[in-house]
Amino acid sequence: MSDGDRIKLPQLQGHGCFACGTENPIGLNLQFFSEGGAVGTEITLDKVYEGWEGIAHGGIVSTLLDEVMSWAILYSKRVLIVTRNMTVKYIRPIMIGTPLHITGQMTDTQTFPRIGAEAEIRDREGGLLIKGNAEFVALSEEKFSSIPDSYKKEMTLLFEKFEELSKNVKK
Repeated sequence: MSDGDRIKLPQLQGHGCFACGTENPIGLNLQFFSEGGAVGTEITLDKVYEGWEGIAHGGIVSTLLDEVMSWAILYSKRVLIVTRNMTVKYIRPIMIGTPLHITGQMTDTQTFPRIGAEAEIRDREGGLLIKGNAEFVALSEEKFSSIPDSYKKEMTLLFEKFEELSKNVKK
């Protein structure tokens, strides 16, 4: 899929999330796009994300999968979620400095509030490096009430932007 087929998703500004936050000085600052039925992101990890010499840390790699699956659900379902469990299969090591293409998509919504998703990380040539799947849980109204009002307001605005993007794509 070409860059022209991608729809850039809006980002929450000013948050400290390690994966997608704009205010975390050591974070990944991931930016996402919709691409067909999936959500994707691209990144090249540098030495600060290293595990073994020259190889990306496995925890960072699993964070990439978790985050892209989360954003796929956020974009598709427009609900707040948490990760319940995740399985990662490391197929080939990710070398530091390798451009990565990460995609995720929902796989199951039959058992709502549980939502399934899958993701994969590929290199520039399309070689599969890592894949994973996870189960997420939508937050109940009870759990949702413990989230600060300012954050709920920002997420509501983000979901409204997602809705507008979806409408424009269908035109």
